[in-house]
Amino acid sequence: MRRSRIVALALVCSVVVVTGGVGWWRLASRQVSTDDAYVGAQVVPIAARVGGRVDSVAVWEGQAVKRGDVLFRLDAEPYELAVDAARARLAQARETAASSVAAVAAARAETLAQAQLAENATALATRDDALVARGFLSPQAGDTARSAARAAQQSTAAAAAHEREARAAAGAAGEQNAGVQAAEAALAQARLDLAHTVVRAPADGRIAQLTLRPGAMLEADAPQFALVENAHYWVDANFKETDLAQVRVGQRAKVAIDMLPGRTFAGTVSSIGAGAGSAFSLLPPENASGNWVKVTQRVPVRILLDQVNENTPPPVGASATAMVDLSDHAAR
Repeated sequence: MRRSRIVALALVCSVVVVTGGVGWWRLASRQVSTDDAYVGAQVVPIAARVGGRVDSVAVWEGQAVKRGDVLFRLDAEPYELAVDAARARLAQARETAASSVAAVAAARAETLAQAQLAENATALATRDDALVARGFLSPQAGDTARSAARAAQQSTAAAAAHEREARAAAGAAGEQNAGVQAAEAALAQARLDLAHTVVRAPADGRIAQLTLRPGAMLEADAPQFALVENAHYWVDANFKETDLAQVRVGQRAKVAIDMLPGRTFAGTVSSIGAGAGSAFSLLPPENASGNWVKVTQRVPVRILLDQVNENTPPPVGASATAMVDLSDHAAR
C-alpha cells in the first residue's frame, strides 16, 4: 500500500515536472528578453540665443516645467539700450528719406524752371535771327541771342543731371525707402534680441544638469543645462543577434525598470538597429586576424513606452529588463 502511494506520488511529480517544463518551453519560445537595456528620452540642450550676464534663474534641478515656462533671464539693460538706439536710427532714416524727397522735388522744380528759360531763350534767338536776316538787328545781336539760348540749354541739362542724382540718392519714398527698411530690420532684430534675454522651456519636461547661477556670463548659443522631455520615453534594449530572428517592428513588449520594482511598462518595438553596437564604436573590432574568436553580437532594439507617469518618470539611462512578445502577429 505504501509502495503504491510512493509510485503514485512519483507519477504525479513527473507529470507536474513535464507539464511545467513544456509550459516553460512554450512560453520561452514566444518571447525573447534581455537585461542589457536602458531608459532613454529626448534631451534638449538649453541655451540662450544671445550672450550676457545671468540676472536670475527660475528653476532648480529636477523641477517639472511646462512649455513656455521661464527658465532663466539675462540682464536686459544692454539690449534695451540697443532697442532705443535702433529706434533712434529708424527715426533718423525716416527724416533722411523725407529730406531726400524734398531735395528731389526742389531739383525737379529747378529742372522745369531752367527748361522754361531755355525755351524762352531759344524763341528769342529764333526771333533775332529773323530780324538780323531782314536787317533790323546787327549780326552781333543775333550771335548774343544764340549764345544765351545755348547757355540756357546747358543749364537745363545740368539741372536734369542734378535731378537724376537726387532721385538716385533718395531711392524709394516713405516706408519703401531702402534706408528706412534697413533701420526697421535693425530695430526688429534688437527687439528680438531683447526678447531672447528671457529663456523659456521649449517643451514639457524636467530640468537636468543644472549648475547655472545668477551672475554667470554666458555666450550666445552655449548650452547651460538640459531639459528631458516628457513626450516620449523609450528603452534601448541590446538583444543577442541570435534572438532577433522573429523580432519585428510593431510587436508588443514589456519593460521592467530596476529602480521601480514591481512596476511593468508596456511598449512597442519601434525600430531595430541597422547594425550591431560594436560596428558603430570609435574603434570597431578587427576580426581578420588569425586569432579570431566568434562572439555573439548585440543589436539595439528600441521599445517605445506607451505611457510614463510625468510626476515620477524614470531617469534617463536607468537600467531595465525588456521582453518582446513574439506571438504578436500585428507587427509590421
